[in-house]
Parts: sequence; C-alpha cells; structure tokens
Amino acid sequence: MQIKREHVLFLASIILLTFLLYASFNFSDFKKYISNSIISVISDMDGKKQEESSTSTNTPSGDDMVKLLARLINGEARGEPYEGQVAVGAVIMNRVKSSKFPNTIAGVIYQKDQFSCIKDGQFNAPIEENSTVYKAAQDAMNGSDPTNGALYFYNPSKTKSKWLFSLPVVATIGEHKFSLGEAK
Repeated sequence: MQIKREHVLFLASIILLTFLLYASFNFSDFKKYISNSIISVISDMDGKKQEESSTSTNTPSGDDMVKLLARLINGEARGEPYEGQVAVGAVIMNRVKSSKFPNTIAGVIYQKDQFSCIKDGQFNAPIEENSTVYKAAQDAMNGSDPTNGALYFYNPSKTKSKWLFSLPVVATIGEHKFSLGEAK
C-alpha cells in the first residue's frame, strides 16, 4: 500500500496536536504555533526533490513564496522606499543561503523571535492595492540585494536590542540599518 504525502502530513499534524495538548502547551500561542509549523513543514518539503509528478498541488509554488515574502516585507517595511523593501527581502534570502538560519523562506520568516511583524500581527496586515511589496519580494528572490549580503536589519527608533546596536552597519536604507552580523 502506497502512503501519500498528504496522509503523512495529516498524521504528523494529528500527532503534533496530540503531543502539544498533553505537554501543557501555552494555548494563547497554540493556533499561531500550529499554523507556522505546518507552513514550515510544507515549505521544507518544497525544497526537497519530489518523487511525485511536477503537477502536484501539495507543495507551495514560487508564487506562494513570493506572497509569503511580500507579507513579511509589508509587515516590516511598509512605508519604506522601494529599495528598503527589496533590502528587507534580501535579508530573508541571504538567511536562506546562510548555514546559520533555516534553509527555506518560510523557515526563516517563522523562526522564533526573529521578526517583530510576526509577533505583533503586522505580518497579517492587508497589503494595499498599489503596494510595491510583491515586486520587491520578486526582485529579492531574483537576487537583487542592496545590502551586499546583510543577515540582519533593524529600525533604531523601534528596537531596544543592545546586541543589534553592537553590529557594524553595512547599509542604511530608509529607516532601517543593515548588518552582516559580526559584532564590533
């Protein structure tokens, strides 16, 4: 009997749900955690060679990844100049390429405590019709990087992290500062 990937994902979700219920998981974060976990699993599967036909609709498409990255850019850099939006997207792509971070867009975006827009809900804010975040996401995914390899960004007026302030700045675009990550 051949087990389809959908069934494995469904069973894995049920097992995870059962484990979390019995592990006294913080239920205020439960819904967000489950959603993020399932998206990360699906995204990780997208990066691996598939045995199924290329017509499978079970894995995220490139368009889905553009939308996911656009949501992050919208949450973190809405109102920033276009170059700043591309720069934020480039940081995500640089992290995907780095061995220090998860190797998928979803894995990087949903990594715990990395992006304020995930915590404060701005990630789910509607994207305005005339927004440039989709184009910025696509440009970043196509290799545009005005930061020259930065792995971190922050808005000095919004962060209190002494660690971020200790990083050497390689670019300032709009309100954001970008860093490769080596401490001073």
